Amino acid sequence: MSDATTPTVHDEVRIEAVPSEVWKLVSDIGLPARLSPELQRTAWLDGATGPELGARFEGFNRHPVAGEWRSVSHVVALEPERCFGWAVTKDEADDPATAVAIWTFELHPEDGGTRLSFAARVWPERTKLGAMMDGAPEKAQEILAARLGELGAGIGATLQGVKKLAEEAAA
Repeated sequence: MSDATTPTVHDEVRIEAVPSEVWKLVSDIGLPARLSPELQRTAWLDGATGPELGARFEGFNRHPVAGEWRSVSHVVALEPERCFGWAVTKDEADDPATAVAIWTFELHPEDGGTRLSFAARVWPERTKLGAMMDGAPEKAQEILAARLGELGAGIGATLQGVKKLAEEAAA
C-alpha cells in the first residue's frame, strides 16, 4: 500500500488551538460526518467506544453519481495528539491491506497552535471509480481528477470545520 503512484489528495490548515484540543475533534469519528458533503454518519463496531489501533467503524456515504453505500474502516494509525488514520474497506471481511482508501489526520505543534493536515490515498481499481475509468479509458484521467477534486473539497471543508470548532473552544 505504499506505492508512490497511488493517487493522494491532501490539505492543511493552521489552527489557533493547542494539539490536545484539536485531537479531541479529529479523533472523534463522528466529526467528519458533520463536516463532509459525502460521509453521512459513522458508528463504532465490535463494542468499540473510541479510537484504538485495530478498532473498526462503519461509515454511510452518499454521492450524487455513485449513490449510497456502507464501508467498514479499521484504525491503522493512532498516536495521540499526533496522528489518527483509518483504512476504508469494502466490507467487514476485508483486510486493511486491501483498503480502497486511507484517510489520515496529522497534527504538528506550531507556535502555540497546531498545523493540521488531512490526506486521503485512494486505490481506484478497487472501487466503482476504477470500473468507470476502465469503461471510458479515454476519459480515465479526467474521471480520476474529478474524484480527487471532490475528495479535496471534502478535506478542505473538514479542515475548515475543525479549525472553526477548535478555535471557538479555545477562545
